[in-house]
Amino acid sequence: MSPLLWSLIAVPLGSGGLLACSGSRGDRYATAVGTAVMAVTLITGVSVVVARPEASFPFFAGMGLSLMVDGLSAILIVTVVAITSVVLLYAVSELGARESRARFTGLMLLFAGAMLTTVTASNLPTLLMGWEVMGAASWALIGFWWRDSERSVSANIAFLTTRAADLGLYLAAGAALAGGSGSLALGTLPDVSQGWLELVTAGIVVAALGKSAQLPFHFWLSRAMSGPSAVSALLHSATMVAAGGYLLLRSEALLAASGWGEPVVAWTGVFTAFVLGLVAVAQRDLKQLLAASTSAQLGFVVLAAGVGSLTGGTVQLVAHAATKSALFLVAGAWLIALGTKDLRELRGAARRYRGIGVAFTLAAASLAGIPPLSLWVAKDEVLAAALAQAPALYAVGTVAALLSTVYTVKAALLVWRPAPDRAEVTLDRERVGTRRVSPLAESASWVLAGGAALLGVLGIPSLAHSLDVFLGPEADPSPALWQLVVSTVATLLVAGSVRWWAEWRIPTPLLGYRGWQEWLGVEGAVRILLVRPVLVAARTLAAFDDRVLDRLVSAVPVAALWLARLVGRRVESWLDGSIGALTGGVGLLGSLARRPQTGQLHQYYVQAVVALALLAVLVVLG
Repeated sequence: MSPLLWSLIAVPLGSGGLLACSGSRGDRYATAVGTAVMAVTLITGVSVVVARPEASFPFFAGMGLSLMVDGLSAILIVTVVAITSVVLLYAVSELGARESRARFTGLMLLFAGAMLTTVTASNLPTLLMGWEVMGAASWALIGFWWRDSERSVSANIAFLTTRAADLGLYLAAGAALAGGSGSLALGTLPDVSQGWLELVTAGIVVAALGKSAQLPFHFWLSRAMSGPSAVSALLHSATMVAAGGYLLLRSEALLAASGWGEPVVAWTGVFTAFVLGLVAVAQRDLKQLLAASTSAQLGFVVLAAGVGSLTGGTVQLVAHAATKSALFLVAGAWLIALGTKDLRELRGAARRYRGIGVAFTLAAASLAGIPPLSLWVAKDEVLAAALAQAPALYAVGTVAALLSTVYTVKAALLVWRPAPDRAEVTLDRERVGTRRVSPLAESASWVLAGGAALLGVLGIPSLAHSLDVFLGPEADPSPALWQLVVSTVATLLVAGSVRWWAEWRIPTPLLGYRGWQEWLGVEGAVRILLVRPVLVAARTLAAFDDRVLDRLVSAVPVAALWLARLVGRRVESWLDGSIGALTGGVGLLGSLARRPQTGQLHQYYVQAVVALALLAVLVVLG
C-alpha cells in the first residue's frame, strides 16, 4: 500500500505543477484535468483511509521522508480532498474568460497536494516540505491577480508574516537533532532531552500559531482576502489555517511533555477566539467578517489542543471547514453577481438570490452555534474539556462562542433585510456585477452548507464515542446536560438580542473603536516596531557599506596607483641614476685597468718593481 500512499500526494502535486506551467495552452483542459485529478485523489484518499498504510523513502543518512495515516490524518485527508473538489468546481464560475484557468487550477492542485503531505507527514523533514510548498502556493494564489499592485502587496505581507513564523519549524528540527531525535519523527519529539525540549515546543507552537492566524500573527488573514473567493474558501477553511491547528493537535503529547506548552496554547487560542470575535462583529465587509471569524474559530481548535481535547478539536476543524467554505463561496457568488461585498450594500442579497441565500443562512446558523448544527456540537466538546482544565478557560471560551453568534446573526439579518430604494446605485463598487448566480456556485454552496449541518450528528453519544475510539485511546470529556442547556439558551438569547439590537440600531461605543475594523492595528504596529527599524537598519548598513566600506576598498587600489606613480617619479629615477653611476664607474675602472695592458715586456717589469717596492714599504712600516 506504500505506492498508493505516495500517489495520494504525487498525483495532485505533479499534475498541478505541470498544469501551472502549461501557460495558455492548458486553459482549455484545466477544468477537466482538475476534476479528473481530484476524482482520482478522492478514490486514493478513501483507499488509504481504509488501509492506513505507512511509507518511507531514504533522504539523508539515518533520516528519510515518511508518511503515515492514522485516525486524525484520515479525517483530514477526506476533508481536504472533498472541499478542494467542490471549490474547484465553483472556481469555474468565478474566473473570467481571459484569466489563466490552467495557472489557477494548477496552483490549487499544488496547494491541495502540499496540505495532504502535511497531514500525512510522520517526521519533520516531510512536514517541512509540505509546509514550504503550501506557503509558496498560498502566496501565488492570494496574488493571483498580480497586475493589481495592492493585491501583490497583500500577498507579500501574508507570505512574509507566515514565513517568519515558519522559522519555528527549523528551530524545532535543529533542537530535536541536538536533543537526540535522529530520525526527527513527530512521535519521538516528546522524548527529546530537557532544555532542547523547550526549544522544540517553542518552534512548533510559533509555526502553528502563525499558520492558523492566531494572535499576534492574525493580521495576515485580513490581507489574504485580496485573492479570489475560491482561494479564500479553500485556504481559510480546510487548508492553510487548518494546518496550524492540525499540527498542534498532532503535537498534543509534546505540549504536555514540555509542562508549559498546554496552558500557553490554550490561553492563546481562547484569547484569539474572544478578541477576533470582537473584530468580526465590527466588520462591514463580508469577507473581512468571515476572515476574522476564521481566526476566532481556529482559536477553539488551538484551545482544544491546549486542553487535550483531540476529538473536540478534530470535530471543530472539520465542521469549521465545511461551514466556512460554504460562507466564502456564497460571499464570492454575491461579489460576482452584485459587484460588492460591503454588508450595507448587500441588504436584500439573500432575497434576490434565494438559493444561495438559504445556503448562507444554514451555514451561518452552524457558525453561530445554533443547535443541533455542527459547530454547536464541536464547541461544546471543546468547552467541556476546557472546564475540566480551568473554569476561567471555559468562561472566556463561552463568551467567545456567543460572539460568533453575534457576528453571524448580524450578517444573516443584513442580507435578508429588504433592499433599500435605489439599491442599484450602491452596487458594482468593486467590479461590474453579472446580476446572476451560476448553477455551479449554488450547487457547491448547498453541498458544503449541507455538510455543515449534517456533521452535527457527531454529537450523538454513540457516534461521539466511536470517534473517540477512531482518533485515539483516550476519550475526551463529554459535555454535561447542563452545559448543553446553558449553551443552547445563551445562544438563542444572544441571537434574539442581536435582532433587537439591529432593528433598533442601538449604538455600541466599544465596537465604534476604529481598531476593531483594522484588526487591532497590529499590521501598522508591526510596520512601526519591526519593519521600519529593520529597514532603517538595512538602509544605514547600506549607506555605511557605500560610504565607508566601499571607499576603503576603493582606496586600496587608488593608494597602490599613487605609490606606483611616486616610485616611478622619485625612487625609480634615483635607482636608475645610481645604477647608471655604478655602471659608469665600473666602466671607468675597466678602462683604467686596460691601460697597463699594453703588451710591452719592459712596462710589465716596471709595474712589478713598483709593486714590490710598495710591498717592501708596507712590510717595513708594519
